[in-house]
Formats: sequence, structure tokens, C-alpha cells
Amino acid sequence: MADWGVLRRAADGQRGLLTRAQCLAAGLTDDMLRWRVDSRRWRRLHEGVFLTVPGRDDWRTTSLAALLCVDLPGVECGAAFADESAAFWWGLTSRPPGVVTVVVPARRRVVAPPGVVVRRSTRWVGYLDEFEDPARTTVAATVLDCAAAGGADAALARVASAVQGRRVNVGQLRAELGRRRGHPHGPLLREVLGDVDAGAESPAEIRWIRDVERAHGLPAGRRQGATDSGRRRHHDSRWTAYRLVVEVDGRLGHEGWLDRVRDGQRDREVAVGGDLTIRVFWPDVTSGACRTAAEVAALLQARGWTGRPHPCRAPGCAVRRVAA
Repeated sequence: MADWGVLRRAADGQRGLLTRAQCLAAGLTDDMLRWRVDSRRWRRLHEGVFLTVPGRDDWRTTSLAALLCVDLPGVECGAAFADESAAFWWGLTSRPPGVVTVVVPARRRVVAPPGVVVRRSTRWVGYLDEFEDPARTTVAATVLDCAAAGGADAALARVASAVQGRRVNVGQLRAELGRRRGHPHGPLLREVLGDVDAGAESPAEIRWIRDVERAHGLPAGRRQGATDSGRRRHHDSRWTAYRLVVEVDGRLGHEGWLDRVRDGQRDREVAVGGDLTIRVFWPDVTSGACRTAAEVAALLQARGWTGRPHPCRAPGCAVRRVAA
């Protein structure tokens, strides 16, 4: 006799899904499974995976069905979500991916179901989170896997967003990077993780620190330093001694007209206390990094800085032209 209590509890924990192995272990037969599908009480989503709640087709349910199809019955963990699929399950991204990505141990040979990408990994222990259900790669591994799939700025954005959102810390990312000598953005990420830890929240801010400030010998600003003029505000870079604030306007947080209005209000409130706010934009920290460094150096010197900037390695560095 079928143990429907066992099956109900299993389905409740799997978004209404059951596998053939679970059904057979609870006393159902293949004929009973076939009847439930033919009568449309259940729906077969993949070979050996059944949806017991008709009409449920959200991404989490369909992705879990794919994972159950690839997983091995009776094995503690024979498959796990990875890449963008793991990122969505972790809440690192709000948009479900177009395909489901599942990782399996390298020794397994798996035929991917429709709409599913299956990749193999020689590393298993430590690559997966030990406690989360359904199984998925750790947050640090997920962030770095996703970062490897895009360009440098996309990788910086992934890392900065995860750290500033307190989903992972810099120590965990450094440890994971230490296990990945071949990561395409490994050298860059190792270089900037300290800046992210100090408060850099976007690729534009990281480029400001690395390519404008540090590359040209400007004094280090305080990251996310606060002022109490008007409401308490935090700034991308602030030099208290020179009463200068730099706000780096990347895309995130500065998209719309209302955001610009709030930025202007913040600048005026800070100015009442005697601080000058300047805003730099994406071109200012990329193609115009040298020119921006020369301009900010001049402002710092006008406000009391006695140091001198130095040219970066770029042949036509604007700081070199100003010094000449």
C-alpha cells in the first residue's frame, strides 16, 4: 500500500515535486504513476520527475524539477545549482536565468534535459554549501563563477554588490580565489578586494580608486565617510582636512531624475558646512582618468594639500603634461 503521508511530506519540501524513486520507495508502482499522469492529476516535467500540483510553473519549481532529474537517487548530493541559477536561489540576482545550470561531480556522465546546462566539476567538497536546500554552490563560489562569465567591469560589479549587500565577505572571496589560479579576472579581483572591503560599491568607484587616485599618487580619500550637514550622508571619497568630497556617479543609484535631485540637495547641504563636492562620471574614471586626476590634484592643492601628483604609466598622461 502506498504511504501517501511520506509522499505528501516529500512533495511539500520540493515545491510539489516527486521523483519516480521516491514514489516507488513509498509503495507506488509504475502503472499507478502512469495513471496519475494520464488522468492529468500529475504532470511529468522530466523523465522520472512529476509535478503533483498542476499549474505551478514558476522558475524555482521548474529549475528544481531539472535538478531532481539530474540528481542521483539515494546519493546525498549528486548535483547542485551553479552559476546564474545558484545566484538566483541565493538572492544575488532578482532575474531568473534563461537556462538552468546544474553542476555534477566530474566522474558523472549526464545527458542534460531540455533547457538545462550540465557542467562537471573536479572539485566538490567545499564547492557546495553544506546546509542549503536545494543544493547549490557556496555564495563565494557562485559570485566568482558568475564573475568569470563576463568582462572585467561586470566582474567588479558582481563582487562589489555581493560584499556591500553582506552576502559574502572579502575573506571568503579571497579564500575561494586562492583555489582558482585560472580565474580570468583573478589578478584584478585580488587587487581590488581591499577597496571593496573599504566601501567601494561599484565598478566606477573601484576605477576611481585604482586608476585615478592611486595610479596618480593622490592622497587616499576616506571611503563612505560621513558628514552631518543636514541629514547624515555617506560619500564615496572624502578628504576632511581639505574639505573636499568626490562622488563617483556610476549607473547604480543615479539612474533617474529624482536621484539627480537628491544628489543636488546633498551637495548643497554639504556646502553649507564648507565642503566642496565634485562629481565624476564613468568617462572620467575610464578614458579620462588622467585628466580627472590632474583636476582633482589641483583642487586638493588649492585647498591645502602640499603634495604633488605623479603621472601614471599611460604615455600621454595628463598629469605629466601639467607637470611639464
